Amino acid sequence: MTNHRFDADYFDRYYGSNPVRSTDEVERLAVAVHELVAWWGGDIRSMLEVGAGPGHWSSWYRRVHRGVRVVSTDVSEHACRTHGHQRRDISEWKPKRTFDLVVCMDVVQYLDDRRAARALQHLTAATKEVLFFDALTIHDAAHTVDREATDMDVHIRSGEWYRSRLSRGFVQVGVGLWVRKGSDLVLHELERLH
Repeated sequence: MTNHRFDADYFDRYYGSNPVRSTDEVERLAVAVHELVAWWGGDIRSMLEVGAGPGHWSSWYRRVHRGVRVVSTDVSEHACRTHGHQRRDISEWKPKRTFDLVVCMDVVQYLDDRRAARALQHLTAATKEVLFFDALTIHDAAHTVDREATDMDVHIRSGEWYRSRLSRGFVQVGVGLWVRKGSDLVLHELERLH
């Protein structure tokens, strides 16, 4: 599992003085996701952050929702040593238990198609209720991201590539949220994307 790409220099470049996403931005997103799950009748008692990097999501949950069981993972030895994550590669590791909320931001685009598909299967298996998922797509690379601040040395796929695989186990509800099929969460018809 040695991966020297995600070393201290990588973290300085993408999470240093000009981060791709600031701590405040990620915390606002975490608040929104947490409250949406509550709106749908859910209660987040456990959360898994995959590819946690600096661990913004897991840090927020540990600080604001102390009763939530939090697991954070990363493939980077540097991130694990610095931020206390478990060292795991989601394309190889399938958690033995499920989590109410699984968060995976900007991870799967680093994997080739075979490993990316397996990672999506593992994320699906790990999710009891809700997955928050984000990955760089062809559209985003062309239209929405700051190319100077974003690592473009990745596998850029269509949004449909991800949707077709995630929709096997989830209902897409927008803004990066996917609700597990068979979940107890109550979604109104117009909250679902078809």
